[in-house]
Amino acid sequence: MTTEPATLGEKRQALTASTLAFTVCFAVWTIFSIIGIKIKSQLGLNDTEFGLLVATPVLTGSLSRLFLGIWSDQYGGRIVYVSQMLFTAVAAFLLTKVTSYEMFLLAALGVGFAGGSFAVGVAYVSRWYPKEQQGTALGIFGMGNVGAAVTNFGAPFLLAAMGGRWQGVAQVYSIILAITAVLFFVLTKDDPVHAANKASGHKHPGFFEQLEPLKNLQVWRFSLYYFFVFGGYVALALWLPRYYVGAYGLDLKTAGMLAAAYALPGSIFRALGGWLSDKYGARTVMYWTFIAAVICTFIMSYPATDYTVAGIKGPIAFNITIPLGVFVGLTIVLGFFMSLGKAAVYKHIPVYYPNHVGSVGGTVGLIGGLGGFFLPVTFGIMNDVIGVWTSCFMLMTILVALALTWMHFAIRRLEKRRIPELRGPRNLPELEGLKG
Repeated sequence: MTTEPATLGEKRQALTASTLAFTVCFAVWTIFSIIGIKIKSQLGLNDTEFGLLVATPVLTGSLSRLFLGIWSDQYGGRIVYVSQMLFTAVAAFLLTKVTSYEMFLLAALGVGFAGGSFAVGVAYVSRWYPKEQQGTALGIFGMGNVGAAVTNFGAPFLLAAMGGRWQGVAQVYSIILAITAVLFFVLTKDDPVHAANKASGHKHPGFFEQLEPLKNLQVWRFSLYYFFVFGGYVALALWLPRYYVGAYGLDLKTAGMLAAAYALPGSIFRALGGWLSDKYGARTVMYWTFIAAVICTFIMSYPATDYTVAGIKGPIAFNITIPLGVFVGLTIVLGFFMSLGKAAVYKHIPVYYPNHVGSVGGTVGLIGGLGGFFLPVTFGIMNDVIGVWTSCFMLMTILVALALTWMHFAIRRLEKRRIPELRGPRNLPELEGLKG
């Protein structure tokens, strides 16, 4: 089926509106990283319960990505995007009416639908651009992850302006999201593919037909990549304010700003990651990402240790830990490479699965988002059980090492299929005249 080519202005308008909407959604999605600390104090929660609370919205946002992505393919991203934002705005407002821990978890599930916006946006934005430009376009759209930095940096100040009432923060967020939904509906139109389908009466494949590509192991490999680069990003964006308060004894405002220093490069350089993926290849960018991440998380996983040595004037006790400035610098480097990796993962999808961007992108986003759910919970459990703050980075090191290993051997296997000579002996053939 042929579609009318979109004008440059239409492309930019769709991309800009989608990115801004995703930014607001992401800010709402990570709201518990700040108000959750107040709720923790209010309810007297331990770290495991706190980890579950901040991760619960991520669970809904992850699981919803699959069916929201498929619905976007079927009914068009524009109407699904607006509906999702309005529903989440209502859930965020109702959050302020609950008082028990169980009801907080239930309300957090509703707020989590904000995270499903990613699958909708990927399906919507990718339809406006040709293959050779999709990496850059989706990278720009993915910059909406900066919403986590907006929350980590801005929400503590909004909380102070509200007199410490976390309910006021949630209400402001819900109103902003509802306004964003209305503006998105007014300023955008259906993507070219969906518009052409409606005009021709074309029937889109059913829900279960859209799931066919999920039989490919490759989809699940991409999902593991995203489990780290996105799930790990969300998990640390949620966990770092608590980490700075507990491990370094900082106040909430300072902790939020330092967490934003991680979240910001983890978002704004996603467009660069998309451009680099278009220019040098997504695999190359993934190698850069995983190698840098292994180095950063390994260093950050070194626990604080007390040592006692014999000195001239008797035993001297001292503590070896990562200085705050070095630690913050490592989080910034880690966030930067995670942003490149997030773009590189989604560069693969419209290339390999052009007719199933919603379902495949939704699945990869789902698994990645589950990382943002399970990892904070695991961080809290490990903190309570092991009692070592850096245990979260030990887990991250293992995770990224597994992803790097699987990727490398999968690529080597593909190379051997395309170049049969690589299957042979590694040693070079002997040269004539050098035998003796």
